[in-house]
Amino acid sequence: MILSRKIISASISGTLFTVLLGFIWTNPFGDNITSIQNYLFSVISVTPIYMMYSMPVIMIYGILTSIISDKIGEFISIKAKETNAEIFVSGALHIVFSLVLFWISIGASLLFFITDRLLKSRNKKYEWLEAIKSLAIPLLTWLILMGIVWGYD
Repeated sequence: MILSRKIISASISGTLFTVLLGFIWTNPFGDNITSIQNYLFSVISVTPIYMMYSMPVIMIYGILTSIISDKIGEFISIKAKETNAEIFVSGALHIVFSLVLFWISIGASLLFFITDRLLKSRNKKYEWLEAIKSLAIPLLTWLILMGIVWGYD
């Protein structure tokens, strides 16, 4: 089922995206980072904030636009009788739909696209229970990081 695969893709790529964003954009509040320990704590502190704002967008907007991109890509691939057209059209549409926040959302979109393609290449039918279980990935990541922040304070 396509929707369950998209939910799994969003859970994995959304979590990966927010963690990477935490490492890249560590200091959104302008604090001084004076040591590696300070840097790592900033990453741990800011990542749950990124998750709270980006995960709902990835789960709703990302899944919806990814399904639309894939369906349009499949349609064009069938009409053009070119099997490789589907991946290129779908990838291009993922990027077009991600132009909302430009560089930040393009990174999330590319991670989503790659994750989804890897899951699709496994030729496995993903069930709803697997999709629901995959939601534990961002939830547990958020809880662990928030536990570290609360424990540190």
